[in-house]
Amino acid sequence: MNTNEYSSEIKVRAEGIELEGSLSVPDGVQGIVVFAHGSGSSRFSPRNRAVAQFLNEGGLATLLFDLLTAEENDIDMQTRRLRFDIGLLSRRLIGAVDWLGKQASVCDLQIGLFGASTGAAAALIAAARRPEAVAAVVSRGGRADLAGEDLPLVEAPTLLIVGGLDQAVIGMNRWAASQMRIEPRLEIVAGASHLFEEPGTMEQVARLTRDWFVQHLVPMKGR
Repeated sequence: MNTNEYSSEIKVRAEGIELEGSLSVPDGVQGIVVFAHGSGSSRFSPRNRAVAQFLNEGGLATLLFDLLTAEENDIDMQTRRLRFDIGLLSRRLIGAVDWLGKQASVCDLQIGLFGASTGAAAALIAAARRPEAVAAVVSRGGRADLAGEDLPLVEAPTLLIVGGLDQAVIGMNRWAASQMRIEPRLEIVAGASHLFEEPGTMEQVARLTRDWFVQHLVPMKGR
């Protein structure tokens, strides 16, 4: 098990604003995974935090950050509108990818994106628009279909994880996969609903995610 070399609360600058984030970098790090949380969630999502901890123990750095400012989050809690503004969410995520490229401590690490729910669409769009920076993508219960016209432009190896009981989202992900030029892997977790609340299902998500990123985020020489 890796222990954290450092873990800190940081501010990610994207689109001219500062977004609150948590950066964890373990010893012997081989890559970094940026999380894009889902509808109505934040960097404190317990599911994403659990996956991030598992990735840290597997030698991967993680960045969890809020896609919305505190003021925007207050508005969204009342209107539920911004959580479905895929254009806004993807621009914020792209901004975070660009920001990472300027941070001396992690700029030489390959980047993976982990998106949940609407955050998955933002992750796929970011991968399509930053193909030189994003090396792999994982979607958990994601609305990959909302990436729309960007789907054929995704070059990064992509893993789509969906609960076996989440029939609507399975269909959405199969449609999204059919629009992509690469062949994404669709992994259906038996007995899992949309939020993977059933015993052992989130652990399966974490293992699948870790294995995917360990496989596709190649460590840079000299680290």
